[in-house]
Amino acid sequence: MTADNQPRIAAVATANPPFRFTQEEVLRLLGYTRPIAREIFLNSDIDARYLHVDPAAAAGRPEDEDLDTLHRRYKEGAVLIARQAAERCLAQAELAPGDIDCILVCSCTGYLCPDLATILVKEMGLPARVQRGSLLGLGCAGALPTLQRAYDHARAYPDHNVLVVAVEICSAAYYLDDTIETVVGNAICADGAAACLLTCRPGDGPRLAGFASVIDPSCQSSVGFAHRQGRLRIILAPTIRDLAPPIVDRVLNELLPPRGLARIDVRHWVMHPGGRKVIDRVQQALGLTDADVAVSRRVLRNYGNMSSATVLFVLNEFMQNGAAQAGDRGVMLALGPGFAAEAALLEW
Repeated sequence: MTADNQPRIAAVATANPPFRFTQEEVLRLLGYTRPIAREIFLNSDIDARYLHVDPAAAAGRPEDEDLDTLHRRYKEGAVLIARQAAERCLAQAELAPGDIDCILVCSCTGYLCPDLATILVKEMGLPARVQRGSLLGLGCAGALPTLQRAYDHARAYPDHNVLVVAVEICSAAYYLDDTIETVVGNAICADGAAACLLTCRPGDGPRLAGFASVIDPSCQSSVGFAHRQGRLRIILAPTIRDLAPPIVDRVLNELLPPRGLARIDVRHWVMHPGGRKVIDRVQQALGLTDADVAVSRRVLRNYGNMSSATVLFVLNEFMQNGAAQAGDRGVMLALGPGFAAEAALLEW
């Protein structure tokens, strides 16, 4: 396959719930009073987050919410913002719902059957012939394996338009206890959806030139979710900040040298902003400038960590600001449960 007909990202769009909360407001909503919780929230480099929680309807302590309420929040919120992001993406690509041949969805903050991809077929009026799939449980890294499945589909069917949606309702997957681990999770996690359109047809947008994955099973217990009384409780070991640089180094070695490239050939770094300290460590380890990680930090500050959707929010800002020029290369990076690092090579 030549560069001219490699799958490319023709459009990216995002969506959030209508309710925006400052860190102070989330602190009050969750009922945290300990000084350490306040310190964690206000030193997160996050100004505000979007949550599918109507502040006018929120009453009582969050732990009073039952499992049915959380499931309903996930379904209602995920369908709402996934559809919004997908429809905005199609509008950017100047396509109609009937033009979509395949839809792939990733999420880790809830479970639906029929799955969200199937629900979106009805909600968006996608054709009955559409192929579909869902990738679950991949956490913050989920968008990149989903993009790779979309890439594989587009290569197999070059005339197909493939829609990718990453959606998370972290406000349906919170847990309250006295551990620092859950305080950190509740201080950074947020709700959001992003969609992108892959096609092999000529046009604008970066080409996907390759993917790489590295999984370190010895660190599998470091990040993810555990079930407690039917709820999802975040697992977020403090060692993540130290585990991130070496696994990022490994995945870049899998991605770049086999394609005759070095890190100096990469001009744009589309990094998932998992948290302030993770960005700091990866920036230092890779020798990146403040400008290299500015978009990632801006997305974190304005939206928080929306798990799988976040790296596509970063990509959307890159594509909207027009910083990438013809001939530029970029790398998308995300970390997730496994412990895993995922990377994709972009060529403009």
